[in-house]
Amino acid sequence: MQEELLAWLALMRLPGIGPAKLNPLLRKGFSVEELLRHPPSQVGENIREALRHPDWEQAEKDLRWLEQERHHFLPLTSPHYPPCLSTLPDAPTGLFINGRLDLLSSPQIAMVGSRNPTRGGAQTAEDFARHFAASGLSVTSGLAMGIDTASHRGALAAGGSTIAVMATGLDRVYPASNRDLAHEIAAHGALVSEFPPGTSPRRGHFPRRNRIISGLSLGVLVVEAALKSGSLITARLAGEQCREVFAIPGSIHNPLARGCHKLIREGAKLVETASDVLEELAPGLRQYLLDPGETDAGESPSREEAPGGQYSELLEAMGHDPVSTDTLVERTGLAPEAVSSMLLLLEMEGRVSSEPGGLFTLAKT
Repeated sequence: MQEELLAWLALMRLPGIGPAKLNPLLRKGFSVEELLRHPPSQVGENIREALRHPDWEQAEKDLRWLEQERHHFLPLTSPHYPPCLSTLPDAPTGLFINGRLDLLSSPQIAMVGSRNPTRGGAQTAEDFARHFAASGLSVTSGLAMGIDTASHRGALAAGGSTIAVMATGLDRVYPASNRDLAHEIAAHGALVSEFPPGTSPRRGHFPRRNRIISGLSLGVLVVEAALKSGSLITARLAGEQCREVFAIPGSIHNPLARGCHKLIREGAKLVETASDVLEELAPGLRQYLLDPGETDAGESPSREEAPGGQYSELLEAMGHDPVSTDTLVERTGLAPEAVSSMLLLLEMEGRVSSEPGGLFTLAKT
């Protein structure tokens, strides 16, 4: 296993050879060791030459980085690789993670926007992120200043999960002013990058990061964006990946609303509340959260018939007074992420209501 991991790390360091060239070979069944020992004849000689001479010394350094607590590497062929990301033709060949590995496969909403938002725009992003996180969605963004920062902070403030996709190696924080935030996300959520440790920020890295932000998520919400904002690139990538695109409208006199208005004219869904987003995502969340193997094709189980009767158990554990997620975890013995996901689905179906303070109650009938 150590030798295989070292081979993957060496593969990630090959200059000029990215997912477009590597993924087709891996999906045809070539092992990483085969690619390095016996490069296939169907690739160009320059690629074969690079495969023959990887930087083993640097790969050893990356291996030592991975030996640290909560540091992980996920190759494309791993069963733990995020399913929604693996279907992309340009999916990252591998992902470096600092934090909770399981979050990458949790249902996510991406939030992006201006690096210099209005005060109201930043507050809106934080409020929406709080609602999403309290409802059980992980909030994914890019750790940039402005809307990204507000979105990460909102999710953390709600005691929820947030994922920061970075355009650098995970040992570098850009911008440096978000270093403390990055440490907090690593402790309670996850930092993610396809770039090996030590990689500095470069202009071309940010569009590559953006495709991961949208690819991990069920949908992308743009809060404030100018007409030439990089957030519109993320929104375009989301559309190409068949993800939902949402935009919050603003004043016609606000230059930072023009990007959102452009997206709405082109078909993005106009939203005014976080609940608007959750309602639109409901069909995808049902497919995401329910195990299709538990039912016959074409059938949708009721909550009472869901796997193991866990939804019925959760409803019974709620009682008649507002209750926290932690209390429900204690009463049911279910994993926290499972309880959060189930509450989200039950809330969208109108069977559970969320209350201030992150509490939940049975909906009144």
